[in-house]
Amino acid sequence: MKLSSPFAAGVAGLALFASSSALAQDQAETTTAVLTELPVGPEGPAMWKVSDEDTTIYLFGTVHVLPKDLEWYDAEIDAALSASDTVVTEIKMDPASEAAMTQLAQSRGVFTDGTTLRSLLDEDQTATYETALAGLGAPPQAFDPLKPWLAGLTLSILPLMQQGYDPNAGVDKVIISRAGERTQDALETAEFQIGIFDGLPQEAQVAFMMEAVEGMPKVKETIDSMVAEWVEGDPDGLAAVMNADLTDEALAEALLYSRNATWAEWIENRLDSTPGTVFIAVGAGHLAGEKSVQDYLEERDIVSERVQ
Repeated sequence: MKLSSPFAAGVAGLALFASSSALAQDQAETTTAVLTELPVGPEGPAMWKVSDEDTTIYLFGTVHVLPKDLEWYDAEIDAALSASDTVVTEIKMDPASEAAMTQLAQSRGVFTDGTTLRSLLDEDQTATYETALAGLGAPPQAFDPLKPWLAGLTLSILPLMQQGYDPNAGVDKVIISRAGERTQDALETAEFQIGIFDGLPQEAQVAFMMEAVEGMPKVKETIDSMVAEWVEGDPDGLAAVMNADLTDEALAEALLYSRNATWAEWIENRLDSTPGTVFIAVGAGHLAGEKSVQDYLEERDIVSERVQ
């Protein structure tokens, strides 16, 4: 399991919670830095379409945190969204759902039995972890109440926020804000997404967190590369960056492949059941590389046409 795996998997709800939690926000406000130069776009983030005689479904890949001033929303995306009567994201993103997500993550991601995060680490891990927190301007005890999976997600996002990335500028947030009064739906629940990480064995959670800690110096470089490929509309290049370190097959199955297959089934059922036009916005990693949503649609004899 590598640090880039959470980004590769596109775990929207968990990444969104980690990036928008009060803890991450408070720590992110302590430092700022200059963003690496990125394409100013819009170059054409990739979008696909599947349809039958009475239903059209757009598939648009998202990035959950972006620089505030990055331009990407173009006429083609606007036309697809404007034509849609329903907008679907990975989880519900209205204020009530986000509040429930935060409450659920806090209840599932915090120790209640007196355990502390650092008590799970050996001497070398503790030294590495505390040095990383010091580099963020955080005291050693800052994340002691958190389970390793939640600390790992927070530490995956926190350096980006300190260097100008903003969850409120994320593609999902922008799409929802522009959706207006359109019907909103979701492919998954917050309980499901949190359960993916909370269900990991403790040893695996610690390993995940430590890889996040050790990868902090390069996390911005990684996501800068991802964003550049995404803005340019290069799903193959995006997959190469996002999935380079996703070498744990069990993790890839849980975070990517099984979910992609389930979403392809959802799309097939939607095509068969309800006429109309749907705009689906999910993490870009789900629409790139092998065993993508499009691959699973092809197995169901559903053709996905790239429209941007």
